[in-house]
Amino acid sequence: MTVKLFILCVTLLISLPLQDVLLAQTEQKVKEALEEFDKEEESGGELLEVMEGFEDETPAGGETEEIGDEEVLEGFEAEDEETQAAVDGESKPPAFLSIDGWIKLSSVYAYQAHKSAGTDTNWQGLTRLRPEIKVVADADLSDRWRARISGHAFYDFAYSINGRRNFTNDVLDSYETEIMLDEAYFLGSLTRDLDLKAGRQIVVWGRSDNIRITDVLNPLDLRWPGLVDIEKLRLPVTMTKLDYYLKGWNLSGIILHEVRYNMNPEFGSDFFPGTQPLPSNESPNEGFAIDNTQFAASLNGIFRGWDVSFYFADIYAQNGYISPTSLGLVPQFEIKHPRIKMLGSAFNIARRNWLFKTEAAFFDGFEFSNTPDKNYSRLDALVGAEYSGISDATIALEVANRHYFDFDERLEDSPDFQKEDLFAWALRITKPYLNDTFKLTFLANIFGLTGDEGGFQRFTAEYDLTDSIELIGGIVFYQSGDLRRTMAIGRNDRVFFEVQYNF
Repeated sequence: MTVKLFILCVTLLISLPLQDVLLAQTEQKVKEALEEFDKEEESGGELLEVMEGFEDETPAGGETEEIGDEEVLEGFEAEDEETQAAVDGESKPPAFLSIDGWIKLSSVYAYQAHKSAGTDTNWQGLTRLRPEIKVVADADLSDRWRARISGHAFYDFAYSINGRRNFTNDVLDSYETEIMLDEAYFLGSLTRDLDLKAGRQIVVWGRSDNIRITDVLNPLDLRWPGLVDIEKLRLPVTMTKLDYYLKGWNLSGIILHEVRYNMNPEFGSDFFPGTQPLPSNESPNEGFAIDNTQFAASLNGIFRGWDVSFYFADIYAQNGYISPTSLGLVPQFEIKHPRIKMLGSAFNIARRNWLFKTEAAFFDGFEFSNTPDKNYSRLDALVGAEYSGISDATIALEVANRHYFDFDERLEDSPDFQKEDLFAWALRITKPYLNDTFKLTFLANIFGLTGDEGGFQRFTAEYDLTDSIELIGGIVFYQSGDLRRTMAIGRNDRVFFEVQYNF
């Protein structure tokens, strides 16, 4: 891990000043060309003499035919009328409705031979060939009210190409085909200082871009770890959110009506660590019920050069524990998700080219399989810094630790695999080129100081081919570790490429 991380990081850091050198060379060449142009302009008399001959030429009749502007534009006016008539005849959405989205083809290739735990499936080769479409419809209901609904669908041809019989039913059900409603909400102003937003939505808490501390309201799609950033992984949840504004402060009250859990790797996936499928979730599971209702609140203050936030949440834990439901001849199990409470805060301060951030959250109510009669509290804390003073590049480092109080050593065993202290850090380096049409990004997300608990590094290149077409490609390196989520992923390295058309 250290060698891969060092090579990728040093490569990108070396490239940061490269653009300045190229720009300096380009400016010098432009300067020389302008000087040469000035010299040619001084001897421009000869060129004027040559051009005089063309001005003297006339048609054979000896007179120059003058063509009026109206005659020249007649053809264009006719074409404009035909074009407008065609446009008027097209089927267009109402003026208050706008529809956009994208169509994307993504592919992933795993270049090392490796098998998923508990199966004989070899995941080397093409692991994704997936066309996908996302549609977003926004409507202006009135001057004060708007609505949005969005959804996506995909089908992955990789499983048919590789033989569907080689994959578990869990993998095929979760990875091959998907049609899903994403955001679906309306929002507007009840009064001058009070806003309402109700429906399936995403609410982002905290300041970290890479490590979640206080950002606890929306679950994540973790089926393909490491391929994309957190901002593309959040899953919308049905909520009712009230926002009250007073000067620089914003007070939010949130009721979560829907219980929705993380989408984790399925049995048979090369990221699933176990040799047997997991039990199903207990009730409350994904869905709506009065007893499932969760609550949250936040207070945010934004001021010149700094901001601060305070959070409270009474929610179900995303990570559940395995609990027996019956102990007969054939024991039955289910995954229970305890109800936990969270108090947290986040703080940002900007100083010139620096941005400093910190987050902290105290959780109470965790439960685990190996100590069913005991509850646990945990403190998560993060500090980070972001520097943007090197040739438009951005370098960000975040460091976090999660500490369980009154830790019991039995939690280290299967099936809990917990750590009393879990240290994690993330390094991100981003550099734009070619007038921001081309961007390189390096991200290392590591558990443990040296990666002994696992992690990944990703190198991504993004290019805007046109205003509507984006090309994205890269490579991801994985490291195995003692954590359940990182067990046996060390040979899952893969390259990826996608082309996206935005409409």
